[in-house]
Amino acid sequence: QVQVVESGGGLVQPGGSLRLSCAASGIIFSNYAMDWYRQAPGKQRELVAIISTNGVTTYTDSVRGRFTISRDNAKNTVYLQMNGLKPEDTAVYYCNARRMNLNYWGQGTQVTVSS
Repeated sequence: QVQVVESGGGLVQPGGSLRLSCAASGIIFSNYAMDWYRQAPGKQRELVAIISTNGVTTYTDSVRGRFTISRDNAKNTVYLQMNGLKPEDTAVYYCNARRMNLNYWGQGTQVTVSS
C-alpha cells in the first residue's frame, strides 16, 4: 500500500521560514520524481517545485530564490524549505510522487503566513 504523508505546516509571520517534509512508503522512492503543489482558497492547485529522480530541480517563478526542494532517498523523504514567506504563500501544500502515469498524492499540510 502506497502512502504519502506531508508534515511541517503551520502558522508563520511574513518573512519567516518553514520546512515541509513528505515521506513516502510502498514505492521505490528513488524511481519517482517528487512534486510540491499548493492550493489557496478559491484558487486552482498550482505546481510549486519539482525534483527529478536525479536531483534536477524546477520552481515556479513566484517561489524561485525563496524555496528549495530537496530529497533524501535513504529516508524516502522530500523536503520543501520555504524562506521569506509571504501572505500569498498561504495555502494547503501537497506532495505528489510521480512516475510515468502513476501519481500518489498526500493529504496536504496547511501553511498560513500572517501577522
